[in-house]
Amino acid sequence: MARVSKTVSMQRPDEIIAACRKLYETMSFKEITLSDISRETSFSRPSIYNYFQTKEEIFLAIMEQEHRLWADDLKAMITNSSSMTADSFARQLSASVARREVLLKILCMNLYDIEEHSRLERLVSFKKQYFISVGLLKEAAAKFFPSLSKKEQDSFILSFLLCMSGVYPYSHPTEKQSQAMKIAGVSPLGGTVQSLMEECIRNLLQGASAGS
Repeated sequence: MARVSKTVSMQRPDEIIAACRKLYETMSFKEITLSDISRETSFSRPSIYNYFQTKEEIFLAIMEQEHRLWADDLKAMITNSSSMTADSFARQLSASVARREVLLKILCMNLYDIEEHSRLERLVSFKKQYFISVGLLKEAAAKFFPSLSKKEQDSFILSFLLCMSGVYPYSHPTEKQSQAMKIAGVSPLGGTVQSLMEECIRNLLQGASAGS
């Protein structure tokens, strides 16, 4: 009986997280409320507080899930290949990022508020998973590009993470943004998450190689 209860207990926060994910497909972070999330679940709003004290904590849990899934992709990259060219690495790494569009959307829009309005223990849990992902990224760079110095590897990781944090608006401009660029006579960069990240990764690796 205790085993069944534990399983149900683990599933309940997942139901809340899934409901928030669904709402985020059509609503903005600012628009979503705990009442909205409650209506998508079997929970009353007060009962949500048994698991999450703020909507920011729910979004933080989404980010933790996303990093766990990304880490799985990075592990597969490292395990399944003994070597990679820069082009192959750029393709596979950018594809892994493209599968995490929810994470990219949150990163470019709401990360600061989410972290600021979450309890410390929730933030610590997220940061642990985040640094697992970063550690695997470092492991992949070291394995496939051993000629890079530690400084070059660290520079690649930092620049890659900055690109990852900012790529979403370039691949998903709003209708108003597109209209404004057209009126202003500005040509958008354009492209998908994968194509933009792939170009970014290639450029970073070329820059590191040129400096070695």
